[in-house]
Amino acid sequence: MTMPQASRLEQLNARVRQDLEYLNYPPTNWSKPVTDETGGTVSDVVIIGGGMCGLVAWLSLTRAGIGNLRIVDRSPKGLEGPWLTYARMETLRSPKNLLGPALGVASLTFRAWYTANHGEAAWDELFRIPRPMWMEYLAWYRDVLAVPVENSTHVTRVIPRPDGLLELEIDRGRATPIVTRKLVMATGRDGLGGPSIPDFVKGMQRHVSWAHSADAVDFKALKGKRVVVIGVGASAVDNAAEALEAGAGEVRLLARRKQMPTINKLMGIGSYGVTAGFPQISPEWRWRLMDYSTKQQTPAPHNSTLRVSRHANAFFHFDCGIGSMKEEGDEVVITTTNGRTFRTDFVILGTGFDIDPLSRSELEPYREAIACWEDRYVPPAGEENRGLGRFPWLNDDFSFTEKEPGTAPWLKDIHCFNYGATMSLGKVSGDIPAISEGALWLARGIAGHLFIRDIDHHWQELLAYEKPELDGSEWVDADAAVAEQKTA
Repeated sequence: MTMPQASRLEQLNARVRQDLEYLNYPPTNWSKPVTDETGGTVSDVVIIGGGMCGLVAWLSLTRAGIGNLRIVDRSPKGLEGPWLTYARMETLRSPKNLLGPALGVASLTFRAWYTANHGEAAWDELFRIPRPMWMEYLAWYRDVLAVPVENSTHVTRVIPRPDGLLELEIDRGRATPIVTRKLVMATGRDGLGGPSIPDFVKGMQRHVSWAHSADAVDFKALKGKRVVVIGVGASAVDNAAEALEAGAGEVRLLARRKQMPTINKLMGIGSYGVTAGFPQISPEWRWRLMDYSTKQQTPAPHNSTLRVSRHANAFFHFDCGIGSMKEEGDEVVITTTNGRTFRTDFVILGTGFDIDPLSRSELEPYREAIACWEDRYVPPAGEENRGLGRFPWLNDDFSFTEKEPGTAPWLKDIHCFNYGATMSLGKVSGDIPAISEGALWLARGIAGHLFIRDIDHHWQELLAYEKPELDGSEWVDADAAVAEQKTA
């Protein structure tokens, strides 16, 4: 008789708890208790972001014995990350068997959760993970681990204090600030920048004539309309598919490339070696690898592209860089660099995200002090790439570095555990494949730094420790016994 789904899930939840118990989780909190000058509680670490990056960071830090943690997210529960907001792919690009945020615990994998809900036969038939289902998995991950995410909590400013602590302004001062020793920005794909908005839409009405693929697009309003999507990358293709499925009259994808990118170049060297070795190779090699792969462009997934091309009213146009774009009445008129003209009702920008610490309001008081790659490395001719230059130059614990030594020492306490770490440390803090590895590096770095900072406290703990292992009954001092016999 087949076990009911609820019972299988209850068994999995029990297995997770047992696995963690066998791994001695949670360990004793060893970090030094800290209060500020008012006697208020100070967190060891605050994590901004309750999505995949934040959840696995929380688990890794708690497994490292750092128990004084808080984790916050500005979104309501269930809407953390992009999965149910601006992500519009049918399935994830990542293969279904990747371990993701499981952190080496088999019962925490997507496969364990999926088979508990749907069975092994369904797993064998599954091709790719449906996007909304990944969010269901992350919700279960959060619940089974009892991760205490504080939702609807928006950190609007990070303020370094004279006492060496960080004060987090909440909702522009409308709530009590949070004080912490360390801050982890686990803010995902756009976590250190924002949507890339080309100059050619300046002066045009956002949400009336155009939107970015990361915006909340009213696709139902596009029924029967002409739509132009700029780009042929994954987000562009996914948004084109959404418009077509909502009944758009036609959708045209304009790409400046002369032909469709078809090869995901980084897959050619995808391995644990890349994950482990990328932060250790020279800046020259890191730049060369990332410059080459970004200029080649990662293609949209096979099934996502078919999702568009199966519609007779979908059209791909290449060698169509945008020369100008303007509003004429209710139309948008697009002129391409090769002299073509397209008239449309609405434009969706599939232009991705920029990485730029200077664009983050949370870091505004000292954002000019943050060192970026362009401050540390000058690429050779032919490898110029301004986008890569704006990535932050990070330490190996994901912490920011100062552009000028001594001007912003608190930057070592802010850790960039999001896509912004890619140039310095590789793809270990935003994408599914190596997210657990990145979380382990993060926890090791933060734990080590807290221990070193409090070395005087730990020295005193060492001196004060008096718990005996032996009570004197375990041995006999032979010489003392002989002396006692002689005096008897």
